[in-house]
Amino acid sequence: MGHTVGQVAGYTGVTVRTLHHYDEIGLLSPGERSAAGHRRYCDADLDRLQQILFYRELGFPLDEIAVLLDDPGADPQEHLRRQHALLSGRIDRLREMADAVQRAMEARKMGITLTPEEKFEVFGDFDPDAYAEETERRWGGTEAYRESQRRTAGYTKEDWKRFTTEFEAIHRAVADAMARGAAPDSAEVMDLAEEHRRFIDRTSYSCDHAMHVCLGDMYVADTRFTATYDTIRPGLAAYLRDAITANARRQG
Repeated sequence: MGHTVGQVAGYTGVTVRTLHHYDEIGLLSPGERSAAGHRRYCDADLDRLQQILFYRELGFPLDEIAVLLDDPGADPQEHLRRQHALLSGRIDRLREMADAVQRAMEARKMGITLTPEEKFEVFGDFDPDAYAEETERRWGGTEAYRESQRRTAGYTKEDWKRFTTEFEAIHRAVADAMARGAAPDSAEVMDLAEEHRRFIDRTSYSCDHAMHVCLGDMYVADTRFTATYDTIRPGLAAYLRDAITANARRQG
């Protein structure tokens, strides 16, 4: 005897009211009736309802769905091919959206509102997102971390490029002084260490001399920082650490 409207609603999650509406507009009229004249949906009707729900999920209006399903030139295989193409496009779009959300999450962790291309342009091979989880784990509970997140959240690509250029110039100046044989506790190099501290204090978080000394120690203790500085000039990490320590002593 086919399926009642209530049964179909239970199978599909479509409301009885919606099924009645589809019947009224001729989109899905039950192919059978009971002896009492009640609607009964046959298996072919359920197949058509499945097609309707698919196209509705993809955002097609009801009138367009009717045209697609009533096209005399379209066979079931054609509908499947069309659905496969539409689903593939939908999957690709959803994957792009998921990637975009993931990039936004990673950027927000680091307080960096840049696209991957912009990050590469600014930071080169260094990927700040790679350290986001570790940074949050090690310092997430500190005021310095929270302050850094607040400040950097509003930085643009041009801000980051300017800051990167400034910081690299300080590092080159320290490396040049080292190459000339200047002692890390010389006035010239201690002044560069102070410039280094003030840069961090101005762009990232409040960095007093005690905090700066901790950073200098980390440059030597953490092999990744050591490698970064020693790429500029071998031994630069320890040299900068010594200059930072000497500058802090000079400040009393």
